[in-house]
Amino acid sequence: MERALFGPAGNCDRFYAEGNKHTLEAMKWLFENRIDAYEYQCGNGIRTKLETFEKLGKEAKKYNISLSLHAPYYISLSGVEEDKRLKSLDYIKASVNAANALGADRVVIHTGSAAKISRNEALALAKDTMARTLDMLGDTKVKLCLETMGKKNQLGTLDEVIELCSIDKRLCPCVDFGHLNARDVGGIFVTSDDYRRVFDLIGEKLGDEKAKNLHCHFSKIEYTSQGEKKHLTFEDNTFGPDFEPLCEAIAKEKLCPRIICESAGTQADDALDMKACYENCLELL
Repeated sequence: MERALFGPAGNCDRFYAEGNKHTLEAMKWLFENRIDAYEYQCGNGIRTKLETFEKLGKEAKKYNISLSLHAPYYISLSGVEEDKRLKSLDYIKASVNAANALGADRVVIHTGSAAKISRNEALALAKDTMARTLDMLGDTKVKLCLETMGKKNQLGTLDEVIELCSIDKRLCPCVDFGHLNARDVGGIFVTSDDYRRVFDLIGEKLGDEKAKNLHCHFSKIEYTSQGEKKHLTFEDNTFGPDFEPLCEAIAKEKLCPRIICESAGTQADDALDMKACYENCLELL
């Protein structure tokens, strides 16, 4: 039976508190903690040597950990300065090369800003950037997952990400439910039907396979009137969103998302809580 997978974005505080010092130790640690997935963080750039990525990939394969990689945050698909925007092609290529060395099947990419131009103009620039990127990459087996974003002045609503992904089969959404909740200033995800509508829309627009195997980020996020402010932990009872309704939706619909937790410092522990909730939902069906 295909199942949902859960894991952290990078290494949590407990990983280091227990005496671990290097990500090469993380795969065994994840396995011992019954965690299925891991997203390697390259938000500040690809700074790890390819040989290290290869070693880490071998460890992940040994312990059956599914890997993804987060591309640098400074990628901007919609940048208004063309020279800077087209540098994103090189950053994405470097991310894909790192993912290949790592054995990761997915690279998560931020979509860019819509602060200085209209959203339609930003979307058109992002489409151009991705079309050029795909021409450069050729028939890559690594999925490029375009992320929904949390601030209102960023490109990256669910509809915008779906439209971007519709230009090529190699593009997939990365739905960050905390981001969507924050940019809507809360209240968007209350019931399991609220979450189910996301999967239904992706299935309708991009196909059932992409909906069933969706790459997701999940965390509770503090927000202001302009959207995302900072990531929280599952102990927060103010901002949300709550995971339980999402868990119910994916279990009932037999969906198999890979859900990466981005909680602040407790991402592995909160991923474990999500996995326990999911397994309990499966038992109740």
